[in-house]
Amino acid sequence: MADAPAPVVLRSAPAGEVTLPYVVGLTRPDGHCLPVPAEHTSVRADGTVDVQGTAGGFTARLRLAPGTGLREAALTVRRVAAEPAEAGLRAEIRLGASTDPGWLVPGVFYGENRRPDCTRPYPRYERGDHDPDGMTADAWSFRADRCATPVVFARDPYGGAALALTAETGELGEQGVGLALLDGDRPALRLHAPYREEPVSYYGSGTPRPAEAPLHSWAPGEEHTLRFTVHLLDADPHAYAPVLRALHARTAVPERPAAWVGLDEAAELSAYGLHRWHYRPDPPLLLETAAFDREALGERGDRRAMHVSWVSGTPYAHALLLHARRTGDAAQAEAAVSVLDHIAGNLTPGGTFWGQWTESGGWNAGWTPDRSRVHARTIGDATLFLLRALRSERARGHRHPLWERAVRSNLAVAVAGRHPDSGRLAAAHHTETGEALSYEGAAGLAWIAAMVEAAEAFGEPELLAVARGAGQAYAADVAAEFICGAPEDVSLAPTSEDGYNALIAYTLLHEADPAAGEGRWLDLARRAADWTLTFRYTYDVSFGEHTLLGRYGFRTRGGDQASPSNQHLHAFGLICLPELTRLARHTRDPYYLASARENLDCFRQFVARADGDFNAYRGMVSERFYQTECFQAKGMLLTLSHAWSAGVLLYGCETAREMPEFKELR
Repeated sequence: MADAPAPVVLRSAPAGEVTLPYVVGLTRPDGHCLPVPAEHTSVRADGTVDVQGTAGGFTARLRLAPGTGLREAALTVRRVAAEPAEAGLRAEIRLGASTDPGWLVPGVFYGENRRPDCTRPYPRYERGDHDPDGMTADAWSFRADRCATPVVFARDPYGGAALALTAETGELGEQGVGLALLDGDRPALRLHAPYREEPVSYYGSGTPRPAEAPLHSWAPGEEHTLRFTVHLLDADPHAYAPVLRALHARTAVPERPAAWVGLDEAAELSAYGLHRWHYRPDPPLLLETAAFDREALGERGDRRAMHVSWVSGTPYAHALLLHARRTGDAAQAEAAVSVLDHIAGNLTPGGTFWGQWTESGGWNAGWTPDRSRVHARTIGDATLFLLRALRSERARGHRHPLWERAVRSNLAVAVAGRHPDSGRLAAAHHTETGEALSYEGAAGLAWIAAMVEAAEAFGEPELLAVARGAGQAYAADVAAEFICGAPEDVSLAPTSEDGYNALIAYTLLHEADPAAGEGRWLDLARRAADWTLTFRYTYDVSFGEHTLLGRYGFRTRGGDQASPSNQHLHAFGLICLPELTRLARHTRDPYYLASARENLDCFRQFVARADGDFNAYRGMVSERFYQTECFQAKGMLLTLSHAWSAGVLLYGCETAREMPEFKELR
């Protein structure tokens, strides 16, 4: 063995060192971190690095296994002083100077995380800023269960690095990840045990909670080990993808599937729930929510409103119609057709769908603050799924000219609204004129899929040409690893839903235009899928035994974090299950198929199998599963059935049962 000076250099390049600055940082009750310096460093012949140090009444030893990519690390700390102490552990590596660290904490933090023009308050990175009340800072720490994978990434001009926990919880309880820009613009990646939430703790609102910095009480002679992995990467912003695949593969999967029911039973239950609890005939609606509690709240707990897509409307009426035609349920078929007729028969003066119908105000723009502005993602999705319903019905001999007129009208507005220079499609349209109101964000991505499918359905290749141009325009968003603007309610925040839109759009472009230069559409579909899957949990969160999710043994692997702004699990990823599965075929990549299967497996939990199941009624499906401390206590479940939650499960089941990859799940 040969001695080496501290700090330990993991990568050396001009102005681009990646170093272990100390053995371990001891976080103390006063909030400061005492570094344990590397007093002795040795490197074995096989490349194993062993670093030891002593400070503050502790000894620490870090063993870093050999490797060129993933390196196993074990940090063992022992209390050697005669008196007890309160302390936590911090492992840290530092990169070279960088003005753009490209931060990534899967599901939680993406680059700056919140654009300056985003109106939704939640954690944001800005160099040199420290405004905890405004949730803007250049250093953040988070508990591990917020993370879809508990790992933090950053890069400098010469390459990147990642630090990953091997588990959500460890010997000192809940663990955590962190990031910071240090003096000299050096990005620092951090792991904490116990976890820390700094400079504030985000609970889903514009008013943050105080920072949390739990410590461990160390008795004399007490020893604990923090286990993690270190990854050195190149400077490609997409270099996170193989790391997440490797960490996914390392996570043990129980032999028993998470799903409570098979495909056909899940479809039958969710169709029943959608029809029984969400359908209303006059006017024909799928109510956005229905309360679990039908006694104390009754219909007063139901949201008597219907979006045309997104949280209700066409995608789920389409799914209900698919199920009804397959099973011969005339009542469900009549309900689905009536809802689609109601949406298709009520367009804005500008020629698009309205955003939403409410009992108090009738047809309106939706949740956008400007009442003359309809959101492109909402009406684009409505167009796509009404078109899919039309094509499915035509194949069965049913004609719906009203639906076709509505689809054509919306597409005409979208085509007219494309940006004359960039080719981007409008993010919003005026209700009176159809005029394009904005091109900010990627809400316009939703039009691409509708245009690609309509080009084939209506024999209009010019629609495919527009879709190609838009696909080229939004490629920059995919390459930047920051796609935002899809949901109406989180402004320009990056969300899993933006990923779903991009995955659907580029998969369909590849299928319609496979000859595009050097597989460009397929590469963009793959990149969009990888980014989308950063939101997908690769492990099962640990829940307290007295919580509802803990009692029912809820498994989170395969569930998606909604967004850094809305930190809860949701089932919306099932909307792109067909495209993710086909992408697996096109790329011959089993990872995508495994992820699609895990997603479908996860959300065949918590569909109520009978009245009283998890305090719901048969067929009800919640929107939110609280896997971390955000909005509600960890382990809770939102006690509302959502039309989209039941509908997207139904859609996932109905489409999966027609695909050979899911045959055995019926």
